[in-house]
Amino acid sequence: MATPSLLTSKNLNVRHAANILLRHFPQAETAHHTRRDYAIAGITFACVAASGLLEIRASVEMQQTLGMLAWLFLIGLLFGENRVTQMQVVIAVVFATAGEHFASLYMGGYTYRFENVPAYVPPGHGMVYLTAVALARSGLFVRHAKGIAGFVILVWGTWAVWGISGYPERGDWVGALLFGIFLVWLILGRSPMVYVAAFFITTWLELIGTAVGAWRWASIDPLLGWPQGNPPSGVGAWYCLVDAVAIGSAQPLLSLLKSVHGRLRLKSS
Repeated sequence: MATPSLLTSKNLNVRHAANILLRHFPQAETAHHTRRDYAIAGITFACVAASGLLEIRASVEMQQTLGMLAWLFLIGLLFGENRVTQMQVVIAVVFATAGEHFASLYMGGYTYRFENVPAYVPPGHGMVYLTAVALARSGLFVRHAKGIAGFVILVWGTWAVWGISGYPERGDWVGALLFGIFLVWLILGRSPMVYVAAFFITTWLELIGTAVGAWRWASIDPLLGWPQGNPPSGVGAWYCLVDAVAIGSAQPLLSLLKSVHGRLRLKSS
C-alpha cells in the first residue's frame, strides 16, 4: 500500500506534467457561444442518463427500441453540421462498432448484460463523438481551453494514480496506461480539445453504464494480463482513438468520394 508521502509525490508529478502539456493549448480571449453546441451536449448527456435508467430492467427488445431512438436523435443532431463533421460521425460509428465487436465479443475486455453489443451502442458512439466536437468548439471551451485541459489532466491523472496506489483491492494498471496514452494524444493529436471534451461525456457514460450493470469490465485485461478497474480510469483514451481516426480520415474519404463521383459523371456523359 502506498504511503501518503508517495501519493503526494505522485500528485505533484501529475501537476508538473499538466503544466508542461498546457503549453500546447491556445487561449482565446473571445469566442462565440452557440446554443447548438450546448444543446447537442445537453441532449447526449440526458440520453445517456435516461438509457442508463432504462437499462436496469431492459430486455433485448427494449435495447432495440432504445437503438431506434438513438438513431433518430443522432440523425436529428447531424442536421446543420457540415459534410466533414457528418463524415467524421459516420467513420466514428463504423470504427467504434467494429471495435466493440472485437474488444467485447472476441477479446472479452468487457461484457454487456446479454453478452451482445446492444442496438443503442453504434448510434450512441456517434452522439458521443459529436458531443466531443460540439464541446471542443463551444465558446466555453475555446475561452477557457487551458483551464479545462488542466482540470481534466489533474482529475484524470489523480484517478489513474489512485488506481495504482494500492488502495483499490484489485488495482487499475490498465487505466494508468490508458491515461498515459491520453497524454500522448494531447501532444501529438490533431484536435487536442476534442480529446479533452471527450473526457466529460465518456466519463459520464462509463460511470453510469457500469453502475447500472449495462456492462462490466474484466478484472484482468485479456490482452495485457494486467488488473483494470470497472471502468478503467483512462478508459476515455479508447474513445480518443475513435476521435482521432474520425478526424484524420474524414477529409481524405470525402475527397476520394468526390473524385470517384466526378469520374463516374465523365463516363456517363
